Amino acid sequence: MTASEIRALFSVASRPEVVSLAGGSPYVSALPMDAVAETLADLVARRGAVALQYATAQGDELLREQVCEVMAPEGIDGHPDDVVMTTGSQQALDLVTRIFVDPGDVVLAEAPSYVGALQVFRSYQADVVHVPMDDKGLEPVALEEAIQHLRAQGRQLAFLYTIPSFHNPAGTSQPESRREEVLEVCRRHDVLVIEDDPYGLLGFDGDPYRALRADDPEGVIYLGSFSKTFAPGLRVGWALAPHAVREKLVLASEATQLCPSSFSQLAVSSYLSTQDWRGQVDVYRDLYRQRRDATLEALTATMPEGTTWTHPLGGFYVWVTLPEGFDTRVMLPRAVTARVAFVPGSAFFADGSGARSMRLSYCLPEPARIREGVRRLAGVIEEELSMRELFGPAPSHGAAHDGDAPAPDLA
Repeated sequence: MTASEIRALFSVASRPEVVSLAGGSPYVSALPMDAVAETLADLVARRGAVALQYATAQGDELLREQVCEVMAPEGIDGHPDDVVMTTGSQQALDLVTRIFVDPGDVVLAEAPSYVGALQVFRSYQADVVHVPMDDKGLEPVALEEAIQHLRAQGRQLAFLYTIPSFHNPAGTSQPESRREEVLEVCRRHDVLVIEDDPYGLLGFDGDPYRALRADDPEGVIYLGSFSKTFAPGLRVGWALAPHAVREKLVLASEATQLCPSSFSQLAVSSYLSTQDWRGQVDVYRDLYRQRRDATLEALTATMPEGTTWTHPLGGFYVWVTLPEGFDTRVMLPRAVTARVAFVPGSAFFADGSGARSMRLSYCLPEPARIREGVRRLAGVIEEELSMRELFGPAPSHGAAHDGDAPAPDLA
């Protein structure tokens, strides 16, 4: 474990005068706080002795049943017995990695990939091999080639880690035909799939995508979370796994934390039972759609020629790639000085590549603040272009280090 060289910059970026397009913090102010407060107060009054006590390692039975209802819109026919509640989906990912990875094993992951996952894989001494993406997400042909190459070398493949819906950080989504291709490659080569799906219900148009897990219950472990659709502060996530794997997850959870929080689980369960959670998801979808639109409009109006970006259909993030010669890690201190923050692209690659890319998060700031933040960012980029014309490109910092950005801000 090594300290982040940009962590100090993010403490500055949290100041109110800085427009932060860095953190993936949901807009929890949109929750009906009075109703939530009443629900929690009622929980303590009626079931305080249970909510404040230890629980089972697998999690509350009613909540596991409700989780199955939450997954149903994505085509998942899950059984409560195969659900394991965790302290956020981040812990679910840690438990899965603990079970399946030995030092030196290979984890296949998209390029770029979620920084929190990369941190977990490193902590268990896995070798991360990135598989390229296009505007439809993970490339099946590249996945096939990577598996064949690694198997020819005699390498042990632990699993494929993927975020098929509204990817963090790329903002892309796999269409259903692409999902079928990815699953077929993994079935043919007997590769387990870890499907991380915190944003699946937060699409901006139409019904949710069909989850990978819906079409391969035995070959896919599905990770879910209430952090994006309810409240991240409660830290409630889950894993839906094949029955034999479920048993191992429960054992690993017991060793890690004894049991997940009873209070947090019952708080989520009470919310799902008493509040219009589906309507609240629709509220979030509308809010994030407006913020996405503001981001794309501002990028179109202000970014210099040669800059490209993704067009997310849901979720929290836009992936921006600057012209050749830029290093967003070098540029970040100047951006913070200009009162705007982002996450450098190299944070999302195990090998430190992605230097000229950045992740912009639109979930938290109001649309007007987003436009102002993008305007400030464009000014920094234009200043960088002017300096390069005078003095040449700035020296690169090279490959990224472990823990490139603070995990709480990169959910």
